[in-house]
Amino acid sequence: MKQLKLDLAPLHNDFFEDTRLLGITTTVKNYKLCWLLNNFMGFNFKLNNDIEICLTKRKREYFFNVYESKTNSSTLTHFLYHNHNDGEYLLNEFKHIDFLWLMKYDFVEDELYNNIKAAIKKIKGVQLVVELSPEQIKNKGNMVF
Repeated sequence: MKQLKLDLAPLHNDFFEDTRLLGITTTVKNYKLCWLLNNFMGFNFKLNNDIEICLTKRKREYFFNVYESKTNSSTLTHFLYHNHNDGEYLLNEFKHIDFLWLMKYDFVEDELYNNIKAAIKKIKGVQLVVELSPEQIKNKGNMVF
């Protein structure tokens, strides 16, 4: 019997089209980071259980929180992924990254992107903010909701 394999790469690539991505390394816990982003940068990050990522590794399920903040003036939406849970990683290639910030559904001007990056760097406990590209992600499907 011949088996067919579904190629999801085009779907995954479409998900990342016209997006901007940041990696954040911090000692700050997820709920505190969202509070800081909301209060000092004007975002409205809230946990969105509907898009929580579930991965099965070594016969066990791991859940990765995704926080969402929509903008009032456009369709731009910000997603903050928690990259680790109980010793496992959403994206193994970024083990040193605690959070992944994805900007999606509208074009992000360089000025806005750089302002967000600079503001995150000023948060106490943030050690690193780095620009990432979808091409660096080996398992893009792990971030698709």
